[in-house]
Amino acid sequence: MNTNHLSRRQFLETSAALAGAALFSPLNLFSAEKPKHTAVDQVALGKTGLKCSRLGFGAGSNSGNVQRALGQETFNRLIRYAYDQGITYIDCAQGYRTFDWIGAAIKGLPREKLYLQSKIGGTPEDVLAAIDKHRKVYDTDYIDSMLVHCMVKDGWTDAMKRVLDGFNEAKDKKWIRAKGVSCHSLPALRTAAASDWTEIHLVRVNPQGAHMDTPAETYNAKSDETHVSAVMKEIKTMHAKGHGVIGMKLVGDGDFKNPDDREKAIRFAMAQPEIDCVVIGFKSTDEIDEAIQRMNRALAEG
Repeated sequence: MNTNHLSRRQFLETSAALAGAALFSPLNLFSAEKPKHTAVDQVALGKTGLKCSRLGFGAGSNSGNVQRALGQETFNRLIRYAYDQGITYIDCAQGYRTFDWIGAAIKGLPREKLYLQSKIGGTPEDVLAAIDKHRKVYDTDYIDSMLVHCMVKDGWTDAMKRVLDGFNEAKDKKWIRAKGVSCHSLPALRTAAASDWTEIHLVRVNPQGAHMDTPAETYNAKSDETHVSAVMKEIKTMHAKGHGVIGMKLVGDGDFKNPDDREKAIRFAMAQPEIDCVVIGFKSTDEIDEAIQRMNRALAEG
């Protein structure tokens, strides 16, 4: 009788303990919660093996004139502020007026935590020397992704073969980790999407169709919302091939003064699984804070 009573008591105590453990186990606590994503998550760029923050700091608003007007000290502080918020991806180009400021702006920051993207326009006579100049100006051994800048012609991969070969050589030397392109027309975008050379795409995208790629092979052809679907089709192709896709012109090249337009654009981009991350040109800490808040809200509610 006493043995049976003991067994029953032990059974009840053991059952209660197991129930409590199950109730408060990490699996039970979080299984019902949707995973939380934020603007500053480290996200994969396609199948390149590279990662960067979902939100990037663009240093080239109006060719960098917007950031240049801040003065170098303010620009440096803005880069540091962005980094402190978790933005590790910095986007620049040799043609931007901030190009020669990047080295000082990132000095002292842990290089292994940064993702530096830069761009080379035109057809430099010595491609390796042009890429090496970026390494020297940024004071770094490598650039994470180097892009051919502002392609507008159909079949640009053929016309730029010498430059593309130079990028290949730089990658072999580990001067760059990935190679890609930014496009400014739909024909150029289609060529980029079809190309196996391209690993990273910087694509103009917003639901309003402001400053988007159009069928015209010109740098700044007027665009509207009717051009969005064609661009998204190419983005889907890029994603399907495992290329990294970065959205730019998210706030309409700065034209979206109405907060509702910025909200709409950010929600659109965050809803596209084919877009890995986005870059926005900033000129103040308030703009950085707003972008992070809008992206976090869109990701949480999406």
